[in-house]
Amino acid sequence: MKITLNLFSKYLLLSLAALTLSGIAIAQSDKPLTLVVPFPPGGSTDITARTIQTKLAERIGRPVVIENRPGAASQIATQYVARSAPDGNTLLISFDNHSINPIVKSKLPYDTFKDFVGVSLLVRFPLVIAANPSVPGNNLSEFIAAAKKNPGLFSYASTGVGSLNQLAMEDLKRKAGIFVLHVPYGGGGPAIAAVVGNTASLTLLSYAALKGQIQADKLKPLAVTGAQRLPELPKTPTVAESGYPGFEAYSWIGAFAPAETPAATVKKLTADFQAVLNDPEVKTKLTQGGFDVQASDGPTLDKYAKREFERWQQFVKATKLNLDD
Repeated sequence: MKITLNLFSKYLLLSLAALTLSGIAIAQSDKPLTLVVPFPPGGSTDITARTIQTKLAERIGRPVVIENRPGAASQIATQYVARSAPDGNTLLISFDNHSINPIVKSKLPYDTFKDFVGVSLLVRFPLVIAANPSVPGNNLSEFIAAAKKNPGLFSYASTGVGSLNQLAMEDLKRKAGIFVLHVPYGGGGPAIAAVVGNTASLTLLSYAALKGQIQADKLKPLAVTGAQRLPELPKTPTVAESGYPGFEAYSWIGAFAPAETPAATVKKLTADFQAVLNDPEVKTKLTQGGFDVQASDGPTLDKYAKREFERWQQFVKATKLNLDD
């Protein structure tokens, strides 16, 4: 009888443990999926996250929360996700400066390429160079001519020091032989506000971020940094068409998870993002915003982020660009 009771007690304990673990798993699956955006509302990263938010929640059967954590050129949000529990409930929706920060900052509070695992490259897109209507010129060639006549008169707003829009503009400045002052801001929204308010002369952002102000004639597009004109801006030439053959600069947005997230969890998240990005309604909205939907797998994102790091690292070294301002 004693042996039977001991066996029964062990069975009971194991059953209770299994039920407890099952309860924890269920509780975790009921948690919201938090997409951490490193910038304030209004920029390309925030727009992308909010475009997929509803369909993603429908797909996974639980709430999807957008959490904006701006500051320090995305380092605050990136560090937060790096230190989050690797359970698939907290993801970083990162911008191109995910690859650029290791070039700009000698010490980061995380390791860009070791502390994260790619979930999906979401979108890629060219930048639109847009100016305040008071700025001379109706296209890039005319603006550059005015900038050459008035060195130091004009300025451009970026999303922060070391951002891709800063590097792209610095590349263009060198090719064109002009000086335009760099004024860094904490994201796309503040940069747009600065140009609309004529605190800065121009900025380089996605068409999605600039669309409303362009349509309201509060900003005028001068050029597009992609290989082709945007269908939404058929009269706006590319930088290459404006006298700088071969010039291209693309921004990108991707979803990353903490590095220790189980492979099966990452794979499931990848499938969810791919399904939502290929949803006709979501894809149309993103495409109309000038975004090229990618919907890649995780390894593709990791490789792309590393290639972008290598490209811009070479540019910074070759030009000896000062990124301390």
